Amino acid sequence: MSDAALRAPTDWKGNAMQQRIRRRYAAERRFKLIGLAAVLLSAAFLAFLLFTMVSNGARGFTQAQVKVEIDFPGSALFLDPATLEGPSAEATLATADIDAAVRTAAERQYGSGGGNLLAEGAWLRVREAILEEPAILSRSQSFWLPASGNIDLAAKTDAAPEDERLYGQLQQRDAVRTAFNSHFLSSSDATEPTSVGIWGAFKGSLLTMLVTLALAFPIGVLSAIYLEEYAPRNRWTDLIEVSINNLAAVPSIIFGLLGLAVFLNFMHLPRSAPLVGGITLALMTMPVIVIAGRNAIKSVPPSIRDAALGVGASRVQVVFHHVLPLALPGILTGTIIGMARALGETAPLLMIGMRAFIASPPGGITDPATVLPVQIFLWSDEVSRGFVEKTSAAIIVLLVFLLAMNGLAIYLRNKFERRW
Repeated sequence: MSDAALRAPTDWKGNAMQQRIRRRYAAERRFKLIGLAAVLLSAAFLAFLLFTMVSNGARGFTQAQVKVEIDFPGSALFLDPATLEGPSAEATLATADIDAAVRTAAERQYGSGGGNLLAEGAWLRVREAILEEPAILSRSQSFWLPASGNIDLAAKTDAAPEDERLYGQLQQRDAVRTAFNSHFLSSSDATEPTSVGIWGAFKGSLLTMLVTLALAFPIGVLSAIYLEEYAPRNRWTDLIEVSINNLAAVPSIIFGLLGLAVFLNFMHLPRSAPLVGGITLALMTMPVIVIAGRNAIKSVPPSIRDAALGVGASRVQVVFHHVLPLALPGILTGTIIGMARALGETAPLLMIGMRAFIASPPGGITDPATVLPVQIFLWSDEVSRGFVEKTSAAIIVLLVFLLAMNGLAIYLRNKFERRW
């Protein structure tokens, strides 16, 4: 046999085979490098996004405060501390011009423009202090009150030269400080960036998600059980399956138009309410839960059903005692995906009017409300620079809410997970 015949293509020591092996290894190394570069690029974009949001949003959780000394006996309030005892205290304070007293004290301390150093809602802090301790009306009291938007910007970022000069003068007198803005977490929307809060939108999101979950989860799971375990295989069930798969890909604004036409114009449900928002988002979330639920139920081994039927269990007992507990982790995974999508939606909620200016948190699912994504959208459209950091801070709150909700769902999924 000749040397050429001995060097067949399967000869691993031949030059041709060695070249092919080297090219194969080189291609594999290039593929690994491309994959690593893609991961690093994605991580860099994610790090840049998080750094931008955290750096801007961290300032949204702080606030510049100006020190104001108020001489209550010498002010024009003329309030008797004894009249502020009991449930009528708030009604008594409602008749007092606390705002004028605060600005007069600021002008007495800082000159004619002292009142402009304070935010519009600064007097509310004094009102809260009086309700908490009426005895301060009989003496002078120092308060750290929210500064105006210009002073707040000068304390955090670059501002106009005049604002920088005022801020420097306040610093020299130890009359300004930057502190944690607890009212951002406990207040609602406002017209001034120093007075806005996230609690109203957060509560609206919470109520909307509760309505969405209460409707989408049981209906979606029961629909998945019926289609997978009981529905006959015919053209009607095939049509239903195709429709559900198509609904999962429908743009969210279409569901908003559906909610506007059916729930508001036809059923006359309250506009801009978590009830309507929850029903609209439930329609959008339900197909995702149905598809995930069917796949999870389908993944349960047939031997589980056969064994349960073999010991005398009924079809309902097989489904709810054996199949559903084993499929629950997969169902919860679909629920996480659907609820996360619903939490971040803005377009359908804009269509049903949840973009209104809400100055107080909703008391129930039928009260006017807004949600975190819509609040972020509205603040991002404001002209004032002070709303930039508030928008980033609201995004951080939304991400924390989303992570907490997903963490709870993952915990429940792992708790109910069983292996066979």
